[in-house]
Amino acid sequence: MTDDVRTVRAGRRTVDVHRPGKALFPSDSDSDTAGDSGAKEYARKEYTKGDLVEYYRSVAPFMLPHLRGRPLMLERYPDGLDGPRFMQKNTPDHYPDWITRAEVAKEGGRVTHAVCDDTATLVFLADQACLTLHRWLSRTDRGHGVDRPDRMVFDLDPPGDSADDFEAVREAARLLGGVLDDLRLPSALMTTGSRGLHVVVPLDGRHDFEEVHVFARGVAGLLAQGHPDRLTTAARKKDRGDRLYLDVQRNGYAQTAVAPFTVRARPGAPVAVPVSWDQLDDPDLGPRRWTIEDAVDQARSDPWAGLLGRGRSLGPARRRLDKLVG
Repeated sequence: MTDDVRTVRAGRRTVDVHRPGKALFPSDSDSDTAGDSGAKEYARKEYTKGDLVEYYRSVAPFMLPHLRGRPLMLERYPDGLDGPRFMQKNTPDHYPDWITRAEVAKEGGRVTHAVCDDTATLVFLADQACLTLHRWLSRTDRGHGVDRPDRMVFDLDPPGDSADDFEAVREAARLLGGVLDDLRLPSALMTTGSRGLHVVVPLDGRHDFEEVHVFARGVAGLLAQGHPDRLTTAARKKDRGDRLYLDVQRNGYAQTAVAPFTVRARPGAPVAVPVSWDQLDDPDLGPRRWTIEDAVDQARSDPWAGLLGRGRSLGPARRRLDKLVG
């Protein structure tokens, strides 16, 4: 072992971490974004690859249940945030053979994704400067198959990055949560680590992506119709104005959403963190409220306790939605 290689224990395996002192997240003490919504009010620190590895190793017990069996798209920054970004779907041949792979169909062929089933894989991906893990909403290790998602995601995407914009996100989350309650669908909240919130609905895996997408689009359309001055389903930015975008596009086949507890590629190493509905009223809540320094503390509070095991069929909810629309 040299200063450029550190051997890390990860579950039953050891993983070599190369250049652990490499700065992936530079300090932004001179940045004018330190006061953005949900960000820390003090200057953001520099974080290294070693810091990223230690975070992912610590959060693994809470994060892995959200990753197992799910094909991943990897967002990599080998030279840190100041360098080029690589969005990686296919698993290189040089990746260790103990990393699980999932071969899935794509237009014109097939692609082999990495799947993160254990702590060692999570640490290895961090060594590859994979900052953010984007996961499929379906699983390869369940009987229903990769064509049938067990998650539905609504991405509440604000028009800007100010505190006022995040207040619009809070209000949209409350409205959406109310509709989902009326449809008798359980739902969970997550900060994105970027600008908005995700609302996640557990499903029973009986519906294909097209059915789930159509249903999500119907819910979003109902909300936008009821609040046309504040909410929109317009996919093109020029058509949204200053309205919040109810994005349901992540519910399509081969689309991905950021995984719970994943780090985002922004200064300060913010983290996408599950939160309880009660926390929505916390004045300190913001999309980048947690970083790699304190996200594990939030994980230990188990904000989604018992929720994601309650996957529902969309059949009854679809009938209720038709009545609301009618």
